[in-house]
Amino acid sequence: MRWFSVLQSVLAAMFGVQSETKRQSDFHQPKPLPYIIIGVIFVVLFILALLALVNVITPSTD
Repeated sequence: MRWFSVLQSVLAAMFGVQSETKRQSDFHQPKPLPYIIIGVIFVVLFILALLALVNVITPSTD
């Protein structure tokens, strides 16, 4: 399994636009660990980006 393919699948899954053939291909892979690792990394990055955006938008009360 190539990491680029895993990355592409995780990004497509996050946006909900993955094709049926690609989904079937992903489900026939022997190990789910690369998908889990990339998925967790992207969720953490997404949360950090949202926190940063909120901190930029909201005024500081210092």
